[in-house]
Amino acid sequence: MLDVRPIGIEDYTERCSKPLSELHDKLWVETYAKTHSPGMMVGPVEGQFLKMLATITGARRILEIGMFTGYSTLAWAEALPKDGRVVTCEINPQTTEIAKRYFAESLHGHKIEIKLGPALNSLKLVDGIFDLCFIDADKENYGAYYDRCMELVRPRGLIVLDNMLRGGRVLDPQDRGTKAIDELNKRIRKDPRVENVLLPMRDGIMLVRKL
Repeated sequence: MLDVRPIGIEDYTERCSKPLSELHDKLWVETYAKTHSPGMMVGPVEGQFLKMLATITGARRILEIGMFTGYSTLAWAEALPKDGRVVTCEINPQTTEIAKRYFAESLHGHKIEIKLGPALNSLKLVDGIFDLCFIDADKENYGAYYDRCMELVRPRGLIVLDNMLRGGRVLDPQDRGTKAIDELNKRIRKDPRVENVLLPMRDGIMLVRKL
């Protein structure tokens, strides 16, 4: 990783953070038991961080690009008011079926709208204005996702991008995905339409505020 943290410090941060719901705990266990890449799921601390972002910004409409098994989606939904909405894009039908079962169990499941299929296609059909957009999908298309989110997010709204450090590989990008992330990091830094900060939390979270 890019930063050297003492062994156990992430466990410590989790113990000192408010936990998410018991439903999240069940989903965490099933995701690790039944999927090939459980590391694609955001962690408990990041999930609570995302939920808090939605809460403190007063978000009512959230766009999520990359749902996986729905861990972050549930966190977003729990933060929204009763008439709030999460529109989430996912390409994998198997992980989507897992997510749907947990959404059906949640008191907040009615706030979630799933768009199954390639996100670039789904985003063409999304309309309206969003308070917050979250990007956590295939890295090579992050630039296109960012451009579309800039069109959809309201002024003073947030765009949150995950995995922006790529385990430190952005320091010497070699693969296509990491090169795409490195280029986008630099493009966002120069984008006059936004303010931004790149946080070394987990695998790097970029916060972008549209001016």
